[in-house]
Amino acid sequence: MSATPTLFRFAQFEFPWTLGPPDGRYLLRAPGAASASPPTQVLVVRTLGAPERRRLSRRARQASPEPDPVPVTTTRATVIDVSDPLADGEGARRWLTSAGEEELAVGLGVLNRALHAYRLASADPYVNSVRREQALVSRLGWGRGEQVADGLWVQAHEFEPPQTRRRRIKALEPQARLAAVMNGRAATLACEELALRARLDLDQGRTREAALQLLVALDAALAELPADRAAAALADRLIELSAQRPGVVAAAQAALSGPLTAAQLDIVTFTLGRIEAALRARAAAEA
Repeated sequence: MSATPTLFRFAQFEFPWTLGPPDGRYLLRAPGAASASPPTQVLVVRTLGAPERRRLSRRARQASPEPDPVPVTTTRATVIDVSDPLADGEGARRWLTSAGEEELAVGLGVLNRALHAYRLASADPYVNSVRREQALVSRLGWGRGEQVADGLWVQAHEFEPPQTRRRRIKALEPQARLAAVMNGRAATLACEELALRARLDLDQGRTREAALQLLVALDAALAELPADRAAAALADRLIELSAQRPGVVAAAQAALSGPLTAAQLDIVTFTLGRIEAALRARAAAEA
């Protein structure tokens, strides 16, 4: 009598570029878990449809005035949950019926944690996190162990990219500011980039890095915004940001030696939101 096959749930994404990690299977444990603890996920990375690279001479070649699009590499990333196998096919089908964006977000978070680890391991600053909207295809499904490890399944659902409804005037705001920055009518600030880095760290759960990055972003904002041409419109916001600095300094100091407390994380989250609000107000004043 054959044993009942173990069934696993998975989230799968395909992107039109090389993610970074070489093809293979990677075991992941929960953040902070002991190295002897069982893995919680298996990440399977596989390259699909890689174009054949032609050997080019050192001399430049004549380019066609109407070139065909160059084929692109597609990478499939499958995040398999091995912490809680499914009991049977009926239970698996019930799970898939109710699964959706929340489960996709969990899978994407695991993938981004792996990409961040590869960024550090390879010392490659150009390895980036990915968003749900960037995936060509997003799937949730279930199957047997070796089956899902090969990117296959018994049953799966594909999900369209999430649609965000925005008023046309709001949708055009980044485009208008981009044009202003590109033609020199508007200037960018260092604190804008630093705040974006802090936001990425915070959203990806890297709270220590977020606290350290936030302190630099806050100091840059307090140095740059008073000298900006929109400073008059930001006077109250600058007073508010200055009042937050002691708490941010304490959070950054704590981050040097270990995790943040809940109160420190609240300070980091709140202050970053206020910096972002000040930068939005600055952009509105420039418009």
